[in-house]
Amino acid sequence: MQLLARPQAVVFDMDGLMLDSERALLGCLEQAAQSHGLVLERSLLLSLIGSPDAVTRQKLADVLGLARTDTLLADSYARYGAIVDAGVPLRPGIIELLELLDQHGIPRAVATATRSPLAQRKLAAAGLLSYFQFVATSTDVAHSKPAPDIYLHAARGLGVDPVHCLALEDSPTGVRAALAAGMTTIQIPDLLEPDEQVRGLGHHITTSLHDVHGLLLPWLSATTA
Repeated sequence: MQLLARPQAVVFDMDGLMLDSERALLGCLEQAAQSHGLVLERSLLLSLIGSPDAVTRQKLADVLGLARTDTLLADSYARYGAIVDAGVPLRPGIIELLELLDQHGIPRAVATATRSPLAQRKLAAAGLLSYFQFVATSTDVAHSKPAPDIYLHAARGLGVDPVHCLALEDSPTGVRAALAAGMTTIQIPDLLEPDEQVRGLGHHITTSLHDVHGLLLPWLSATTA
């Protein structure tokens, strides 16, 4: 796998890509469910990855009903809030990648389906907020992922045409959003491995952010040589 051109900007998903938050949030959902005597199938939990809050609520309500879903989410979000305030653990390689881009003056944005106040809070607590020139969230657009709106908003915020942006994603939902925005897209799967349909989308798939670092380094080094 190789990149065909040097990106003019890099747009990062947040949950599951930079922050190990998908694993933390699913753990909180499982703990909350157990405390209320509920059982959530692993397949249901994995289907929530990359989904905005409204979709998560609806998927759970389809199984549990609205009342039990609201109780479950209130409990799980309270548990998750404590983790956020402590700083959600980082995904391996994220700091090294952000430092590389910063050293070479590549603009950076976040494109997350999380709503703005929580996204800002998570990035700040994890020590990542200062690395980004722009943060695009589901609060800022009419349609969340897999619609391209968040990625298009991120590109506008950086002042870079989407076609010249590299998008980094972990979830199939996010990959579809980035591709729909016209960005070169690399998927670094976390909990949810891409199935045959996702692999057929034609984007790059790699195993870690360290791999992305290695893909970018030749382009950036050539620019500064």
